Amino acid sequence: MPRVQSFAPIANAGARVLILGSMPGTASLAAGQYYAHPQNLFWRILGEITGAGSDLPYAARVRALKSGGIALWDVLESCAREGSLDSSIDDASISVNDFASFYRAHRRITHVFFNGAKAEACYRRHALPLLIQAPPICRRLPSTSPANASMSRTHKQDIWKEALKRALTDRRAN
Repeated sequence: MPRVQSFAPIANAGARVLILGSMPGTASLAAGQYYAHPQNLFWRILGEITGAGSDLPYAARVRALKSGGIALWDVLESCAREGSLDSSIDDASISVNDFASFYRAHRRITHVFFNGAKAEACYRRHALPLLIQAPPICRRLPSTSPANASMSRTHKQDIWKEALKRALTDRRAN
């Protein structure tokens, strides 16, 4: 089973919200970009909130996220996985990113949102026990992946938009 490596985080010191995926899929790894699969709703949803829509070049989307106070990363630094599905990740191969260092460098983060169940489960099992203090609000949002067909696109978008808008206007973050 091939070992895959995640990307560096997209973040600046002013980030208030951290969105965590599990591990980039094959389309993202091939493109060298977060959420590169054309059917993934991530950039469409974030475009409505920050202007970082899928119609923009990737560098412009990254700038829009940063200026909007949103950081983006993956829970896993590396893992063995065949294909793109989270269910194909070999749990014994998981190596998590260094969240202690990340949070020290990004002290304004008050909300962490997980893009799906695998990201949340890996964070809670592998990353959280290593942290002295974690951000106060952690919440799983429905996966934006096209593999998540259990919820309508509109319902996913509504949940994401409401959660992000509330987090970005939270007084603790200002």
